[in-house]
Amino acid sequence: MTLFNRLSFLGTFLILGTLAGCGGGGGGSSATVPSGGSVASSEPTWTAGNYLTPDHFAARCAVPRTGLDPQTGKPYPDLKGSVTWENHWIRAWVHAYYLWYNELPDLNPASYATTAAYFKADKTSAITASGTAKDKFHFTYPTDQWASFVTSGATVDYGAHWVFVATRPPRQLIVGYTDPNSPASGVGLYRGASVLMIDGVDLVNANDQASVDKLNAALSPTKVGESHTFTVVDVGASSSRTVTMAAANVTSVPVQNAQVISTANGPVGYLTFNDHIASAESQLATAIQNFADAHVTDLVLDLRYNGGGLLDIASELAYMIAGPTQTNAGYFEKLSFNDKYPTRDPITGQTITPTPFYSTALGYSLTTGNPLPTLGLSRIVVIVGGTTCSASESVINGLRGIGVNVVLVGAQTCGKPYGFYPEDNCGTTYFSIEFKGVNAQGFGDYTDGFVPSNTLNTNGGVPVNGCAVADDYTHALGDVNEAELAVALGWLSTGAAACPTPSAVTLSATLHEAPRMRKPLWLMNRILSNRR
Repeated sequence: MTLFNRLSFLGTFLILGTLAGCGGGGGGSSATVPSGGSVASSEPTWTAGNYLTPDHFAARCAVPRTGLDPQTGKPYPDLKGSVTWENHWIRAWVHAYYLWYNELPDLNPASYATTAAYFKADKTSAITASGTAKDKFHFTYPTDQWASFVTSGATVDYGAHWVFVATRPPRQLIVGYTDPNSPASGVGLYRGASVLMIDGVDLVNANDQASVDKLNAALSPTKVGESHTFTVVDVGASSSRTVTMAAANVTSVPVQNAQVISTANGPVGYLTFNDHIASAESQLATAIQNFADAHVTDLVLDLRYNGGGLLDIASELAYMIAGPTQTNAGYFEKLSFNDKYPTRDPITGQTITPTPFYSTALGYSLTTGNPLPTLGLSRIVVIVGGTTCSASESVINGLRGIGVNVVLVGAQTCGKPYGFYPEDNCGTTYFSIEFKGVNAQGFGDYTDGFVPSNTLNTNGGVPVNGCAVADDYTHALGDVNEAELAVALGWLSTGAAACPTPSAVTLSATLHEAPRMRKPLWLMNRILSNRR
C-alpha cells in the first residue's frame, strides 16, 4: 500500500502523476476440471456472457499451497492450475456475488498476466453524485496476512497513524495518533507532529518519481526491523528533530483515552474508538462498564479515525450505547444482496434476517454469551471525519434507525453502506462488495457519507444535526481543549449554539481533497464473519 502513487491512494485521492508523488449465472464457458489431486489438462476457455459457478475453478492454483491450513487444521485444497484458472475463478465469483454484477465488464481471464490486475479491473466504473467511485474498496490480502490481522490486529508498522492533509506538493503529513508501546511512541512521536523529510528526501516538495517511491517505501514498511529516518516538527516546537524507527509487529489498541469528564450538566463519557477489531470487544465493554459505574449522562464517541472492520463489533457497541429498551424496538442492520438472492444470504445459505443489536458477547475477545454492559442513552455526540467509514457509519445509521438522537461534530464521513465476506482462493483473500446495509427505518442511502448539518458544502452527503469543525492537531485526543471535543461538550450544554461558524477554507473541500488517515484496507470496510 502506497502513499503517493501515480493514480490513487485507497481509491479516494486523485494524485498528480509522477509529481504527486456459490450461486451465480448459468451458461456455458468450458473448463477441464481436475479431480482427485490431478493436474488440469488444459486451460479453461472464455465465452463472453456465459458464466459457470465459482466452484468449477476454485483452488486451481498457479502456485498451490502444501501442508495444513493453520485456520482449519486440514490440508489445503489447492491443485495445480494457472493464473488463467485463478482469473476464471475471480470472474465467476465476482459475477455470482458482486452487488453490482450487472455493471461488470466481461473481461477475458486469459488476457491478464496476474490475478491482481484482473481483479482490479473486474468491478463497476460508476461514480456517485459527488464524483467519487461508487466502489471505493475492491482489494485483496495474502490469506495468511489477513488471518493475522483479524485475530490479533497486528501489522508491520511503526504505530504512528498518518493523516494526509495534502498529497500534492507542498505536501503535509501529520501524526493523527500513536499506538502505545510502539516504535513511534518509543521515540516520542505523538499527535500533531509534522513530517518534513524521510530518509533524506524532502517530503513536502519532492517532485521526481524516484523520491516519491522512496517516500512510499518508508511509509509502508514490509518487514519487521526495516528502519527509516524521519525529520519531524513536534507541536509547539521551534525546530525540527530526527528520529529513526524500525518497523515492528504493532498491535493496534482500538479503544483509547476512555475517561469521564465532569460538566455542569453531569458526567460525560468520552472514548476514542479507532478500529472494529476482535480486541475491541473487551476494551469497549470495559470502557462502557466504567461509564455506567460513573452514571454518565451523555457520551462523546470519537470515530474520526475509525475506518470500520467487523460489523459484529459495531452492533455490540450500538447495543451498549442504547441499551435493551430502545434496541428492542428494532434491528441494527438488514443486509441486501444482489437481485439473484432476494431472500437468502448467498454465502451462508441462510434466510436473510436482520442483524440484531447483540446484547451478549460473540466471543471475539470476551467469553461468548457474556452480557454486555449498557448506558441506555437516548442521544450521543459522535466525532467524525473523512476516515469515519463503513462499520463506523453503521453505528451512526443503526442508532438513528431506532430513534437515538445522533449529533455529528467534525467533517463528512467517507460513505460506505456496503460490505462483504472475505473469500480465499489459492492463498489470496478477496474482498468484493456483496451487500448493502439499511437500518430499522429502511435507510441506507449514504454513498457520499453523513455530514454535520451546518457544513457549507455537503458534497452529496446526508445532513445530520451537528457542527462542522476542523480537526485540531495541536491538542491530544481526549483533551477537553481539542476543538472537536470542546464543541461536542458544548453541544451537550447549549445545542447548536455551540457550533462555530463553518470555514469555507477548511470545511468545504471536496471528498477528493479532504484529509484522510492511512488505514489498512480491511479496516476501511464492514466485514462479516461466520461467527454469528
